[in-house]
Amino acid sequence: MVPRLAQTKIENLLAAFPAVALLGPRQTGKTTLARAIAQLRPGKCMYVDLELPSDRAKLADPELYLEQHADKLVILDEIHRLPGIFQTLRALIDRRRSSGSKGGHFLLLGSASMTLLQQSAETLAGRIAYFYLTPFTVDETAAGNPAAADVLWDRGGFPESFLARDDRESFQWRTQFIQTYLERDVPALGPRIPAQTLYRFWQMLAHNQGQLLNAAQLAQGLGISGQTVMRYLDIMVDLLLVRRLEPYLANFKKRLIRSPKTYVRDSGLTHALLGIHNKEELLGHPVAGWSWEGLVIENILTAVPPSIQTSFYRTAAGAEIDLILRFALEELWAIEIKRSVGNPAPSRGFHLGAADLGAKRKIVVYPGQEHYQLGEQTEVMPLVQLLHNVRRVAGS
Repeated sequence: MVPRLAQTKIENLLAAFPAVALLGPRQTGKTTLARAIAQLRPGKCMYVDLELPSDRAKLADPELYLEQHADKLVILDEIHRLPGIFQTLRALIDRRRSSGSKGGHFLLLGSASMTLLQQSAETLAGRIAYFYLTPFTVDETAAGNPAAADVLWDRGGFPESFLARDDRESFQWRTQFIQTYLERDVPALGPRIPAQTLYRFWQMLAHNQGQLLNAAQLAQGLGISGQTVMRYLDIMVDLLLVRRLEPYLANFKKRLIRSPKTYVRDSGLTHALLGIHNKEELLGHPVAGWSWEGLVIENILTAVPPSIQTSFYRTAAGAEIDLILRFALEELWAIEIKRSVGNPAPSRGFHLGAADLGAKRKIVVYPGQEHYQLGEQTEVMPLVQLLHNVRRVAGS
């Protein structure tokens, strides 16, 4: 199952930039997507898997090898395993630019890491574009299909989990994914952290899904310092496994909550970390509402381009907005997320927050299928429709 929208965007980037970095957590389908792109270039594409010793050996002299394939798109998978190659890529790109060649030389695949991003940003500045591939989203899998939307919420969007034959197989895949990530993948990307400690930290974040970050409480529970908690959080955010949503701080006349909120980005991983095996168990679990909120926020933030300011709003006086989208100085949307279909009316705090910020649109996202007005100023709509509206306004 290849996400066509993602494939089209990468093709457009390859036409404009000499190098494109396709980044994201493991098992999101980066290699599958890259191979689909390669199939459109029969005889004009070279795939190199840097996890294989035989393929790494080909790049013992990277300049010599890559020059032999100068007429092809070279796909370098697991690029973080060969960090020294960025200087060579820069030299080759500049040499080809001077001869009139423009885009589409290198497609670099990697599980996002601080080292990879820093090296590529510094070495290939102005020569590289970034595309982040996330797990499946609602509009890719469940547009107009409530049953598929529920499967996505329950199992999450990682392809192997979402497409599993049954809930048991899906849960087993996710638990194995978590174990493999902690024991093999995280250490391979650089951080040396005991797997059990990082698992407990990840699990604690799942228990506090959508809550304000309390570093001192997490530190006490893990027996580590608050500074170490923040380092662990930075790692999980950088690996695109945890979302840190910052508060809106522009209104200095109010006493604002300044701590960020955290979300495990994939709902299926949230449930696996908490031992929730299926939808029936999920609906009876205290995390259900927060899990739904996390799913909605992750889908929305995946849909908006980086230029759109995203945050939440909360004041000491009780005003609260789950998500703010600021498209421009005069275009601010206030979004409330409700799990209820029968009574999705927003709270009084939502209306207070929207008034504080002068929101142009007030929107309640709910799991129903109808779009309707709730009073004169508030709209209720399904997530798929909101994603369509966001992309239209953002031009993404």
